[in-house]
Amino acid sequence: MIDPKINRRSLLARGALIGGFALTPQLALAAAGTDQRLVFIILRGAMDGLAAIPPIGDARLSQLRGGLAQPPEQFGAMLKLTSDFAAHPALKGFAGLFAAGEASVAHAIASPYRERSHFDAQNIFETGGNAAYALKDGWLNRLLPLLPAAPPPVAIAATLPALLRGAAPTTNFAPSRLPDASASLKARVAALYENDALLHRLWSEAMATEMMAGTNDGGTGNPQDLATSAARLLADPAGPRIAVLDLGGWDTHAGQALRLGNQLRQLDGVITTLKTGLGPAWANTLVIAATEFGRTVAANGTGGTDHGTASAALLAGGRLKAGPAAGRVLGDWPGLSRLFDDRDLMPTTSLNSLFAGAAAGLFGLDPDLVTRSVFAAAPAPPLALIRA
Repeated sequence: MIDPKINRRSLLARGALIGGFALTPQLALAAAGTDQRLVFIILRGAMDGLAAIPPIGDARLSQLRGGLAQPPEQFGAMLKLTSDFAAHPALKGFAGLFAAGEASVAHAIASPYRERSHFDAQNIFETGGNAAYALKDGWLNRLLPLLPAAPPPVAIAATLPALLRGAAPTTNFAPSRLPDASASLKARVAALYENDALLHRLWSEAMATEMMAGTNDGGTGNPQDLATSAARLLADPAGPRIAVLDLGGWDTHAGQALRLGNQLRQLDGVITTLKTGLGPAWANTLVIAATEFGRTVAANGTGGTDHGTASAALLAGGRLKAGPAAGRVLGDWPGLSRLFDDRDLMPTTSLNSLFAGAAAGLFGLDPDLVTRSVFAAAPAPPLALIRA
């Protein structure tokens, strides 16, 4: 029985499960004010940057990691990026982009957080603050007023990440395993809202978003499906210009070798799917994949690693090409002879500096303005990533 207190306005405002997606009504479709695209991938759970992008020939890594210093045989051999660094073999597509000047790495990178709680670290990572829960909105939301008018950013996630929460309009949706609603049902709902100016507009926008994202076939929710939907939205001339993907599963306390290899293979598929799906728009795109903190240098007793400090961020996109970051491992590499707290990769580069430099370069903004307006903690100048 339908609760009589839930009227059709409140139902739509909460998001209707139509076409296999929970569509929020905030996504307005309009001409975009910029051709530049940003895809931010949250690697939730603390990705092991030393395993993803290991230094070449560092005996200390092998000494502390033992069998974890090399990937399982089924993934193949490490992929050389530079004379000093390699990529995990599961990152084959990313390594190809790196060789083509369409990818880079920021290593030994961390937020201002120096403790070991996922929840606190993720909050600082997403809000850009100095301390956990000191800020209520996300740094990407605070960036939006500095950008040209465009459709609201979209998070391809079941809930809106803290990164996008705040005063500026944003939206989110996520695939469901529910079957797609029939065309006749959608037509009847459209007819029901025909004489209601507000709901007719919201319904029309929701259906247009569904069509743009290609989600009317009932998605499965796997990361490559999410990347396909994000690419379709971003490639559309009337679509959003910023998308956030939220990928979990990076907390590898046990059995890391196989688990992390599969996670990295999945991430590699997401990045290559974005490139394929964006088509010509890839030339104007920057992808950032980053995590809340890294993992210990030494392996633990269960074939995994524990919560650490510095990690690596992966960058990709056509906007990197011919820029100062193209095909480079960025940052001041600290080596492994001296560890943070005698256990972690020493942080030498600020995540906030990376994010500020990425946003400024991509959207043609004053780096100092971005730092002042968006980040509470930016101890170093923004990193120059993109040539104007």
